[in-house]
Amino acid sequence: MAENMTVSNQEQDINPWSVEGARDENGDVASIDYEAISRKWNTSIIEQKLLERFEQVTGHKPHRWLRRGLFFSHRDFDRILNLYERGEPFFLYTGRGPSTGSLHLGHTIPLQFTKWLQDVFDVPLVFMLTDDEKALFKDSLTFEETMEYAKENARDIIAIGFDKKKTFIYSDLKYFSNHFLMNAWEFSKLVTFNQVRGAFGFNESTNIGRIFFPSVQCVAAFATSYPEIWTDDPQPTRTQSIANIPCLIPMGIDQDPYFRLLRDNAHKMRFPSPKPALIHSKFLTALQGPGGKMSSSNPNSAIFMSDTPKHIKTKINKYAFSGGQVSMEDHRRLGGNPEVDVSYIYLTYFEEDDAKLEEVYKSYKSGELLTGELKKMAIEALQEYVCHFQERRELVSDEVLEEYMQPRKLVWEGNQNPVKENL
Repeated sequence: MAENMTVSNQEQDINPWSVEGARDENGDVASIDYEAISRKWNTSIIEQKLLERFEQVTGHKPHRWLRRGLFFSHRDFDRILNLYERGEPFFLYTGRGPSTGSLHLGHTIPLQFTKWLQDVFDVPLVFMLTDDEKALFKDSLTFEETMEYAKENARDIIAIGFDKKKTFIYSDLKYFSNHFLMNAWEFSKLVTFNQVRGAFGFNESTNIGRIFFPSVQCVAAFATSYPEIWTDDPQPTRTQSIANIPCLIPMGIDQDPYFRLLRDNAHKMRFPSPKPALIHSKFLTALQGPGGKMSSSNPNSAIFMSDTPKHIKTKINKYAFSGGQVSMEDHRRLGGNPEVDVSYIYLTYFEEDDAKLEEVYKSYKSGELLTGELKKMAIEALQEYVCHFQERRELVSDEVLEEYMQPRKLVWEGNQNPVKENL
């Protein structure tokens, strides 16, 4: 290629296995365009009216990540609010693909939000560790390795603080029983190769494990995959009454293709289930800035939950993309750009006080707050968050891990003051 030729325009690429922002004709990466994803995949943007409805129904102020648009999109979340208002049952489902022994900061965002939803709604949660998927989609990993990663990741997940009596965490490679696999095989009969090719870009060279896996991830949203959660029966079975229990799935927007497939086919099962409701998060940006997310495969892109305070300080100071000017004089005169500054973006996740965050925004934009001062604020916030996490993880013994991962009937209360009539 001649040296004076430019890189051609490239659209952003968002899928369950990789995330990359669009590139312009010079090869520069742009920030992820979330509104474009929402339009392309026909999801609904979370608007103020829905947040007001949430507060009215639950009595809880929306989480700061909802207020700030960091969880920005949904499918049928309003239906879940109606169910909760009437005191009708539903459950939460989310997951993690274990490819390393430690979570990074970005992994914890949907987990913390899921915990908050569990606390607000007081409902059961099933947590899927897709150790089978990671071995299928990463040729460098064996099934034995991903199963071991799943165990370590489960300890991280427990450290988030999920309520043990209403939480079931499972490894795909260890848990799958007759109910779950029966659902997976039945669902696989409903889905054609053309459908999975359209959803995921598979082709004739894709291994058959990858082609089948969407059936596994999809049926995790069926209550009938876990009949033991809902009944004291020592030999529980799939029933229509269990199948009727709806599901809410908090997740990154990149996972949406799986559940579009599920929503198109859930009603065709022998025991039909409602379409799952979804609530989508944005990606926690990589340290290097716009156009990507934190990645376990690039240690310099991420803050890991096993990092020391010194590691965190070094990574922020060395790698965090700055929206400041080249010199202090220029910064005082022209101001910074908080919209692209990674330290400010991280504060939008971890600073609870809306007024304080707004003040940081204005001070940085005006040039009053310097880049070094902003990085110091981010470092302190992340050090505190990671340190508290590590303290909780130390308490996760083998016995505690086994209790969370034991199939059993879960205990919850839900809405104790339901409105019975339809509004």
